[in-house]
Amino acid sequence: MSSSPQPTPNRRLLDHPWIGPFLPFRRWWPGVDRATLGADLVAGLTGAVIVLPQGVAFATLAGLPPEYGLYAAMVPAVIGALFGSSWHLVSGPTNAISLVIFATLSPLAEPGSAEFIRLALTLTLLTGIFQLAMGLARLGTLVNFISHTVVVGFTAGAALLIIASQIKNFFGIPIARGASFAEVMRQFLTQLPDINLFVAAVSLVTLAGGIAFRRLLPRFPYMIGAMVVGSLAALALNARFGHAATGIATLGALPASLPPLSMPDFSPGALHKTAPLAFAVTLLALTEAVSIARSIAVKSGQRIDGNQEFVGQGLSNIFGAFFSGYASSGSFNRSGLNYEAGARTPLAAVFSAGFLVLILLVVAPLAAYLPIPAMAAILFLVAWGLIDFHHVRSIVGTSRSEAAVLAVTFIATLTLNLEYAIYGGVILSLILYLNRTSRPAILDVKPDTAEGSYHFSADTGLPDCPQLKILRINGSIFFGAVPHVQQTMQEVDEKNPGQKHLLLVATGVNFVDLAGAEMLAQEAKRRRKLGGGLYLYRPKNAVRSFLQRGHYLHQIGEQNLFAVKSWPVSAIYRRLDPEICRSCTVRIFRDCHQTLPNGEPRPPRNTGD
Repeated sequence: MSSSPQPTPNRRLLDHPWIGPFLPFRRWWPGVDRATLGADLVAGLTGAVIVLPQGVAFATLAGLPPEYGLYAAMVPAVIGALFGSSWHLVSGPTNAISLVIFATLSPLAEPGSAEFIRLALTLTLLTGIFQLAMGLARLGTLVNFISHTVVVGFTAGAALLIIASQIKNFFGIPIARGASFAEVMRQFLTQLPDINLFVAAVSLVTLAGGIAFRRLLPRFPYMIGAMVVGSLAALALNARFGHAATGIATLGALPASLPPLSMPDFSPGALHKTAPLAFAVTLLALTEAVSIARSIAVKSGQRIDGNQEFVGQGLSNIFGAFFSGYASSGSFNRSGLNYEAGARTPLAAVFSAGFLVLILLVVAPLAAYLPIPAMAAILFLVAWGLIDFHHVRSIVGTSRSEAAVLAVTFIATLTLNLEYAIYGGVILSLILYLNRTSRPAILDVKPDTAEGSYHFSADTGLPDCPQLKILRINGSIFFGAVPHVQQTMQEVDEKNPGQKHLLLVATGVNFVDLAGAEMLAQEAKRRRKLGGGLYLYRPKNAVRSFLQRGHYLHQIGEQNLFAVKSWPVSAIYRRLDPEICRSCTVRIFRDCHQTLPNGEPRPPRNTGD
């Protein structure tokens, strides 16, 4: 007698609800060999080259010293790769989160100051704790409630805010810190005559260089090419006119070192200020990471565990807060490049962080020659690339409700605090979801005319039976959908009071909650008083079990539930009023042509029928 195979110790560890989430690398580690290592090394080197200009640009956007963007691509990237579920997702600084950090923390402290950095580290730590807690609580499906339309609208608005935040550096004009989008535009227009032409020239040359590299050499890192072009333009202008005349500021040399240890601010005041901001960043970061991981998984064929991704992102931010990194998430550019470069395992992200350290030790002094206007131009390019024009046109052209959600999210991002825009996007997504699910499609169906068919169809063209109405519900019957379903069933009485019997084809009903079960029981009772009945055809096992556990099945009547490949019409037909059937000429059921409901032979049709 054979016994079932026992799970191996490794499998028991992976399946343990508390230990498994901290050992995800056991799933892919056995597949590492010389071939995968070679592929991961190449992909890691490519990723390190790409993240160098991005990290500096995003840290500048966040109001932090530029090296913090590189630090955020080191330790957090390693932890996120080892403890996440995606084999290709690369964690690190992102434009949207950088913008949120700047927008939310700049009213609390001067960007770049020691206090600002401490608050950013505290926000990062709290973000990681929230993410880890959500992952361990198995809340990975929550990001599914943030609709794609909301993400598109928020990202488009964030792109314009990125551009607005860099206008002063792009044109060399003073703009008040923390000004709103509208105020930035007003100050920019009033200061058009004061634009520093030397600064603007460097910005435009960098912008043109980046566009040229992207179009002519798409495989070459356009940010690096744009930086080189902008730096050469600034050197030439300074050599010709002098630094005092041009006013072109440079970034300054980066520290050539490993990420130093750091300490978040644990004071009650700092925690109170950053906790609500951290929750908003948590939602945004998790939405980014899981969405990117799933989009790449479509190509790679890998299965993504949203809960495990929450754990990986949470641990990456917790470690990042103590290694001079700021809030990170999955990067679409670096993750997509990682996959295209041939990465086979998460070790590619680990190698990328290692190569970044080596590159930083070599090129850190060269950052002293990097002009700030060039950085502003690169962020202009990044922002423009964030706007998903294809999906914007698709949303506007296909759905008014989705277009309204897009517009509201976009405007909220430009006019409100970014954390409120994120919360608003989540609420809009939930409202949109509830609005759709609270009005399940209810179709008027008739028996399929095919010989021997057990199905019901809305396309038969048959008229209604005077006594029996048949409806198919495509959606769950829960508290939000109860009013719509109940109203539809009552409209049957209003339109044809003789249809006292109602058959619900329940193949599309995934679940029924307490409110839905109560409503079905009440409807069954109401129809019995009218002399009819309520019947369910092919309810799913979960629905039937729920009704049985709550004793609702007894109230509806167990004889009124019909299983797969049964023919409910025959059973219901025997309960119809034979006198009405005697004179009926509709006869849409097979039984109508044989006998009356009471068993009498069916009289032949009149020739005039």
